[in-house]
Amino acid sequence: MTLRADLTHRQVVRPGGETWQPLVMAGAEGYMLERGDDLRETLLVRYAAGMRLDMHTHGGGEEFLVLAGSFHDHAGDYPEGTYVRNPIGTMHAPQAGSAGAVLFVKLHQFDAADTRRALASGPCLRADRVAAPRAWT
Repeated sequence: MTLRADLTHRQVVRPGGETWQPLVMAGAEGYMLERGDDLRETLLVRYAAGMRLDMHTHGGGEEFLVLAGSFHDHAGDYPEGTYVRNPIGTMHAPQAGSAGAVLFVKLHQFDAADTRRALASGPCLRADRVAAPRAWT
């Protein structure tokens, strides 16, 4: 199934335009933003408090931004506002924090030669610390 997969055209998803759907793992729901035939996906994922995922490999890479709550794996703790970029082949068994977690996630979008891992966090990435945009002039 594809959804808004034509990347040559602007796509807009407004609140209420889609619904949260249960994911394969119990305790997780997804709000699909985009999905291509090549397994590429962009979605919001909502994890229940303390929810644990089994060890898995990201065959096409993974990027996520913690929008609310916290997320954790063997490589670190990711509070709200943390961005993580895991290249192709990254393995982990993450867990949502005690208040759960909401993540913006992109999957299967990396080129095979792209092996960089990245981590960024801090107050500048937290939603409550981002200033409202000024009017265009």
